[in-house]
Amino acid sequence: MTTLSVRKFLAAAWLVACLPFLPHAAVAAPAASLPDFTDLVDKVGPAVVNIRTTAHVPTSNRGLPPGMDDGDMSEFFRRFFGIPMPQSPQSPHGGGNDSPGGQGGSQGGQGGDSQQDNSDSETNSGVGSGFILSSDGYVMTNAHVIDDADTIYVTLTDKREFKAKLIGVDDRTDVAVVKINATNLPTVTIGDSNKVRVGEWVVAIGSPFGLENTVTAGIVSAKGRDTGDYLPFIQTDVAVNPGNSGGPLINMQGEVIGINSQIYSRTGGFMGISFAIPIDEAMRVADQLKTSGKVVRGRIAVAIGEVTKDVADSLGLPKAQGALVSSVEPGGPADKAGVQPGDIILKFNGHPVDTATDLPRMVGDTKPGTKTTITIWRKGQTRDLSVTVAEMQPDKAARTDQRKPPAPKQPPSNALGIAVSDIPSDQMKSLKLRNGVQVDAVDGPAARVGLEKGDIILRVGDTDVTSAKQFDELTAHLDPQKMVALLVRRGDNTQFVPIRPRASSQK
Repeated sequence: MTTLSVRKFLAAAWLVACLPFLPHAAVAAPAASLPDFTDLVDKVGPAVVNIRTTAHVPTSNRGLPPGMDDGDMSEFFRRFFGIPMPQSPQSPHGGGNDSPGGQGGSQGGQGGDSQQDNSDSETNSGVGSGFILSSDGYVMTNAHVIDDADTIYVTLTDKREFKAKLIGVDDRTDVAVVKINATNLPTVTIGDSNKVRVGEWVVAIGSPFGLENTVTAGIVSAKGRDTGDYLPFIQTDVAVNPGNSGGPLINMQGEVIGINSQIYSRTGGFMGISFAIPIDEAMRVADQLKTSGKVVRGRIAVAIGEVTKDVADSLGLPKAQGALVSSVEPGGPADKAGVQPGDIILKFNGHPVDTATDLPRMVGDTKPGTKTTITIWRKGQTRDLSVTVAEMQPDKAARTDQRKPPAPKQPPSNALGIAVSDIPSDQMKSLKLRNGVQVDAVDGPAARVGLEKGDIILRVGDTDVTSAKQFDELTAHLDPQKMVALLVRRGDNTQFVPIRPRASSQK
């Protein structure tokens, strides 16, 4: 070996020996690997099904989407319940490529007479997805996928198609269960949605726009997302489009953790935000649907609202939490327990009520007839009340108080900008009120917070209002540096309205 070769060899050996001691930045980091979904899709894919529905419509309407109007379009933008498939007037049999499996029109009826011989015929009305819960044919999907369907068809990945029987629907959670007459079917594995972590990878499988077994992936964006519905949703950035409804949301272990149900969209298509029903809630509903065909929920008969920071501060609550009782149904469980409008429910059955949307879920999951305890905040103190949960009935239409308030008796010159008058005793009785005064006019602070003529003020802070004279005395001693909460009734609803009194020099 030459001298030069020896030198090169020694230099290389020295460099290798020194590698562990080099600065971190000098050593190239290994490339981060992206997740591989292939095994997961192979495992779960066969248990995901395509669902299409048909409806009977008059022959004269075959060129139009069944029942489509502006209201339907609004619902479509909110959640893609499956696109009604328009059929061309030039193609009376409706065999367009929008129809899953190339079937449509009279073909969907499987053996119906010709179009000319029928006063009505079967046409495609919706398309969606679902997944197989059990090997004997129970399938879960969204309630809105099978809305108004006369016939439900389930197509498996092996192209077998079955006419499904509707087992039960729960519109409140948007869950439905159907059954097909088959055995030895592939099934999904049910996961635990309580263990879902924000940022983890998830996969959706479904039939967007009728394209069966389409796979999209993304991450969990948020948990417990309240959208005004009964359930807290799992929010993801997984691409979900019309036809994905009812399909499974799957974690990296191949477990179903949710049902793809809604999107946020201004166009009707995917815009980066989608929502899934947590599978734990969906399975509780599905078990009841399979057992009895309906879902039984508890109720305590109160209307509630959020507790804002201003309300919490003005009432002395340590933080904004709980559910503010705006009205109590006369004779209902809460009324019998002593709950009053203006109370703040902090706990139900020992569990904290962090937000107003927590309470309906807690009560709904309680078996009717159960006797439990609710903790309320009233006039600066907590109280425990015993309540017996009743069974939830169909929603009642809200009533509106049509009475006309009397003309104002005085200009609103006090610190709140509110002129009030006493309520006649017969009116107090008809409204089932124990106390309160009626608002005759508002300006300044009261007008800015939205108080109106005809509102009824029940309480100033923690003090019940018994007369117009007392109200004026209370408002005369308010500190303009502190917010005060008025308990206000409008129609059938009662809520706290935080308001800052004006100084004597202000108008």
